[in-house]
Amino acid sequence: MESLEKQLICPICLEMFTKPVVILPCQHNLCRKCANDVFQASNPYLSTRSGSTVTSGGRFRCPSCRHEVVLDRHGVYGLQRNLLVENIIDMYKQVIDLSDSTCVHVCVCVCTCVCVCTRARVCVHVRVCVQVELADCVSMLVGNNERIQAIVSQLEETCRAVDENGRRQKSKVCETFDHLFALLEEKKSEMTVKINAEQEEKLDYIRGLRRKYTEHVDGTAKLLETAIQTMDESEMALFLQVNLNAPRPVQITEGSDTSHLDKVQHGYENMDHFTANFEHQRRALSDIDFIKLDEDEDDDEDEGEVKVQTAGSPAESQQAASAGLPANRQPALSPGLSAPPPPKAPETTPPTSSQTKSASPSTSNQTPPPLPLPTTSPAPQV
Repeated sequence: MESLEKQLICPICLEMFTKPVVILPCQHNLCRKCANDVFQASNPYLSTRSGSTVTSGGRFRCPSCRHEVVLDRHGVYGLQRNLLVENIIDMYKQVIDLSDSTCVHVCVCVCTCVCVCTRARVCVHVRVCVQVELADCVSMLVGNNERIQAIVSQLEETCRAVDENGRRQKSKVCETFDHLFALLEEKKSEMTVKINAEQEEKLDYIRGLRRKYTEHVDGTAKLLETAIQTMDESEMALFLQVNLNAPRPVQITEGSDTSHLDKVQHGYENMDHFTANFEHQRRALSDIDFIKLDEDEDDDEDEGEVKVQTAGSPAESQQAASAGLPANRQPALSPGLSAPPPPKAPETTPPTSSQTKSASPSTSNQTPPPLPLPTTSPAPQV
């Protein structure tokens, strides 16, 4: 019935054909009224029977196949009526009117919703309202969206926590390294002060010796100049007069004697005893790393054993400290860092009053201590 109804639909008004139905030369059907509307639209300057005059001829195209239809002087009224289609329409309307009252074929009320399939003429299926099913789907979708929104909120909170924890840990690491930098700077200043102190002491001593040797050379030069002037006098009277002020041989002998002046011993300028070995500290800095959380429990279990092993005697503890424990056995620099501490430098005995800072008991080529400044000797008399 549906296919038949589709065949009885006018392609212009999209409704069932209304009488009279005309057939075009291309064998397509139209309502006469719709055919007249198409003709007037295609020929706006031509009058129809309703007008004052009747024109002869005209043309328009079939709306189904676009075939050109040529009309005679009667226009659309000259087209033949399709009585077969009109009779089919009448029969279809009668069948439709009859089916609206009772259902002849299945013997059930027309208003009852039944399912007709290939297995049975009337099938009993579970009937679900579309709105109820749609409401269930909407509820499920809303619940799913709420769950996804909760996950999104949790992820956002996790991102904020990661960002905050990262900033806090970076701040701790930077603070720890700043503390290490301050310790290194303080140690550098301390060692530099020691070097500067001994450097100034040696420079003062050498400058004093240079000044004394310079004064001795100046005095010897004056004696030499006076002796040469005395020797150059040719007249006996002037020679005797100048000879009174001329240097005596004893004075010349004393001027050439430098035994009373101190000498700088060999290697006095050497300051290699201030050389420091930073290899252990460099390794300790290279081994700085974060604490491994998966090894914390193992470290706690092994901590008691390490304490028992290192608590035997002070000598064993010192040997264990000098040998160095692994990085994960060393105490942490901060809550976020773990690094082995630098080895403790061996203590040295303080120098005696006769020794100076330049003395190094551990080196084979000992540098001599600085000699005391000599007493000021009287200037040679001329």
